[in-house]
Amino acid sequence: MKLVKSIFILLMVTTALVVYATPRAEAAWPKDKPITMIVAFSPGGSTDVAARMVAVYIKKYLGQSVVVLNKPGASGEVGFTALAESKPDGYTVGFINTPSLLTHPIQHHTRFTLESFIPVAQLMDDPDAFYVLKDSPLNNLKDLVAYAKANPDKVTFGTSGIGSDDHIAAELFTQAAGIKMKHIPFPGSSANRTALLGGHVMVGVFNVSEGKEYVSTGKLKILGQMAEKRTDLFPNTPTFIEQGYDIVMSSSRGIAMPAGTPEEIVKKFADATEKALNDPEFKKKCKDADLPLKYLGPQAYLKVLQGDRTEFQKLWKTNPWIQNK
Repeated sequence: MKLVKSIFILLMVTTALVVYATPRAEAAWPKDKPITMIVAFSPGGSTDVAARMVAVYIKKYLGQSVVVLNKPGASGEVGFTALAESKPDGYTVGFINTPSLLTHPIQHHTRFTLESFIPVAQLMDDPDAFYVLKDSPLNNLKDLVAYAKANPDKVTFGTSGIGSDDHIAAELFTQAAGIKMKHIPFPGSSANRTALLGGHVMVGVFNVSEGKEYVSTGKLKILGQMAEKRTDLFPNTPTFIEQGYDIVMSSSRGIAMPAGTPEEIVKKFADATEKALNDPEFKKKCKDADLPLKYLGPQAYLKVLQGDRTEFQKLWKTNPWIQNK
């Protein structure tokens, strides 16, 4: 009897040790908690609108909610830094915008570089444009140049921040046109647009998707768009190239994860994002919201970002866009 009891106790202890030594199975990603999507710009801008729209459809195909968290500041640098420093466990993703993501590390020391992220998908490519109030005497770039030359240092232009696509494009334009304009940076496109509508800046520089509604309702006029060809949003507005200025600039918007995120998680999120972008209902909502979709998968998106970075590095060496600022 004592022998049987000893054997029983030994079996109980052995079982307990086996159970204790066996790693507890982790919940399959992403089943245990919501995913946070960091947006590096203020609420109300086209980046924020796009992020909130796509988050709904990613949830549809991923099976987990995606919660948008705005972290604006320093033309995206605050939000990009937060994403780069997040735990690479698949529960923090972020919207990334060019050129800000690429130009900040060129302009000054940052706590992130392109290598701090794993690109998941490009969602949109949105050309820049120059806008003025509806009662402005300016109707095209020729008018703007003539006014700036006759009124040195009196033209102010608003952008979504230093090193943003609109800032770089405007600086390239001033160099090409041989004029001076005073830069007024704002923490995002929404604040920039509000400043223009309030008459606090003379020219607003922001993306075509962000100006379509205000031009259609007669609140603003568009002087030119920086696309290679006229966009569907403004088929009757000449490009900068058509008006004699070889300037093409846009903001691509996409999703990235912190470097180190497991490959299988990146793939699963990328697959859900691609399905979301191909969803007919999502496409219609983007069209209604004037958001120009242009999908690229992880590998293609990374290649584009690397190429863009090389071009901005070359540009900085010859024409630094924050010179004397």
